[in-house]
Amino acid sequence: MGGVTLDAGPLIGLERGDSGVRDWVDFMTRGRALIGVPSPVLAEVWRGGARSARLARAVKSFEVVSLDAATARHAGELLAVVGGGATIDAMVVATAAQRGDAVLTSDPDDLAPLAHAAGVHLAAF
Repeated sequence: MGGVTLDAGPLIGLERGDSGVRDWVDFMTRGRALIGVPSPVLAEVWRGGARSARLARAVKSFEVVSLDAATARHAGELLAVVGGGATIDAMVVATAAQRGDAVLTSDPDDLAPLAHAAGVHLAAF
């Protein structure tokens, strides 16, 4: 089983106790898939304290991936290829491309052009 990079939607789902997202993450973990979260995505969702308690437990089993210069450049190039988009979405796709992952997202329409340009598969929930 390959790896997966999460965007903000699944993290928000985990934080809210969404059983569908939790079941999906459990399935991936049982299959020994490596689950990555770009550090800017964690920053986008994290609010700390009791509000982030569920997310804190889940993130312990994920790899929080720091954005290096090569991945940041790739994200910028993806934005140029598709003619715009959200920088954080490009970071998610570039991280997934660098890791050889698919992306789990709640916003497939927003990420689709970037994923197509990078040759990254999208999975939506």
